Amino acid sequence: MSFLGVEQSMTGRRWLGPAPNVERASEMMAQQTDLPRALCQVLARMGVPAIEAEGFLEPKLRELLPDPRAIKDMETAATRFLSAVRNRQRIAVFADYDVDGGSSAALLIVWLRQMGLQATLYVPDRIDEGYGPNVPAMTELAASHDLIVCVDCGTLSHEPIAAAKEADVLVLDHHLGGETLPDCLAVVNPNRQDESGDLGYLCAAAVVFLMLVEAGRQLRAEGAKGPDLMALLDLVALATVADVAPLIQANRALVRQGLKVMAARQRPGLVALSDVARMDTAPNSYHLGFLLGPRVNAGGRIGQADLGARLLSTDSATEAEALSKRLDALNSERREIENSVRAAAMAQAEERGLDAPLVWAAGEGWHPGVVGIVASRLKETANRPAIVIGFEGDEGKGSGRSVAGIDLGASIQRLAAEGLLVKGGGHKMAAGLTVMRANLEPAMKRLSELLAKQGAENSGPSDLKLDGALMPGAATVDLIEHIEKAGPFGAAAPAPRYALPDLQVRFAKRVGETHLKLSLSDGMSGGLDAIAFGAFDGPMGDRLVNHGGARFHFAGRLEINSWGGRQNVQLRLEDAAEAN
Repeated sequence: MSFLGVEQSMTGRRWLGPAPNVERASEMMAQQTDLPRALCQVLARMGVPAIEAEGFLEPKLRELLPDPRAIKDMETAATRFLSAVRNRQRIAVFADYDVDGGSSAALLIVWLRQMGLQATLYVPDRIDEGYGPNVPAMTELAASHDLIVCVDCGTLSHEPIAAAKEADVLVLDHHLGGETLPDCLAVVNPNRQDESGDLGYLCAAAVVFLMLVEAGRQLRAEGAKGPDLMALLDLVALATVADVAPLIQANRALVRQGLKVMAARQRPGLVALSDVARMDTAPNSYHLGFLLGPRVNAGGRIGQADLGARLLSTDSATEAEALSKRLDALNSERREIENSVRAAAMAQAEERGLDAPLVWAAGEGWHPGVVGIVASRLKETANRPAIVIGFEGDEGKGSGRSVAGIDLGASIQRLAAEGLLVKGGGHKMAAGLTVMRANLEPAMKRLSELLAKQGAENSGPSDLKLDGALMPGAATVDLIEHIEKAGPFGAAAPAPRYALPDLQVRFAKRVGETHLKLSLSDGMSGGLDAIAFGAFDGPMGDRLVNHGGARFHFAGRLEINSWGGRQNVQLRLEDAAEAN
């Protein structure tokens, strides 16, 4: 049954309230604890028993951090890494060009700098070299280095790693492994096929962090001391959120602690980037995913691939300021490129149909740096796995995003094994591929079949799941601060969303091209400000501006807005419906 009777909202969604069992569990939790009912609703929805509520709200890293040696090859990798440090050997870090790769590289570079070593950073160009190690780069690095550490890449790079004959190679990764591993000293990856998968939720930066934990353990056993690892958790938090890793188990504690480290503003690169992004409050997971992450990514998408890693690893405030300004400009440019590709891809996908198991689009000259973002937009629109491919001549490079419960990475790997792709891989929620034009239609048809077997065609237009209803007067700063303790929120831990029923629009103003600022009222003493990003991309913006005095139900996330030293509650509006 729909919540508040909303079967079809202004964004075409049905609203769903808490399930009866969640309501009962939250009621019992409220009786057994001194926690606010709204917070109990969130905890019950997340499956937290009342007896564990207090501990869940204060996750302890020492209790939740896995033993590094639970991952195969970890001890070997840390031992060889420390050997290179002791013997002052030449170390190269080969990193992926996204936030996870840049953060992973920065972790190693900063740690090594504190141990008195300068590492070489190598990030491949997305267009000229593509994802992961390649033969020319690895051959060149091996000729001038003793150890190459591949981070956030390398698990499927058999030939390039074999080409690095003159150096030892370590792989610290989290992408799905194949049936065989590359021939190197260690492949540390919780998503190897011979792993249990229990730690498969970790991003590459978390794997790198665990390797540094193991290195620290080995140093202490020798009576030596390594750098302060807790001070590096801001990088792990950024990577975890930006790579859309599920915020469960150890990831919750890593991100929670990492946000505290980031709030201390000790890392020049993140300080400069926060300032250029005009962040004026303590960082949270939204800032990491939507303000900082896209800017770090911008270099790898359309600019110089190593800019993000250099920003995150620099100890110079001057260099950090210059790099952050450059990345901010590239991010603005990326938005423009994305908008044009997005419009063309959406039109093509709609013509093909948004109700198939796979939604896809391909175009000539579409920038490979934005196809992943556009795939994400298609996925959100259709609630289906989506692939977007840009062709240059006969070769197309594409990126895909999946929905919960559908393993896209495994299906892409299957396609590559069947010879329909030049190469492809990834993880459950995201994947990359290279395909020849002649194989495009057969590959997409086959991928659609594989995804249909997983149930992809059963995903209807997504429902909006709500944690309950609140009146404006109940939405206080104190309540939101309580609710935030159930975070951090993100992948696998959706932020609480509430309905605010039967309100009037007191004021509505278009902001920028597509956004809408509102002031809402219950007609008595209760009022609330709201912001709806992208409201004019659909019918919601025009309907609320031309409200004609009608009353509406509103839904979204409540947040604290700080301005001029004052705090007030704001609704980040996601949907609305007529209040009949």
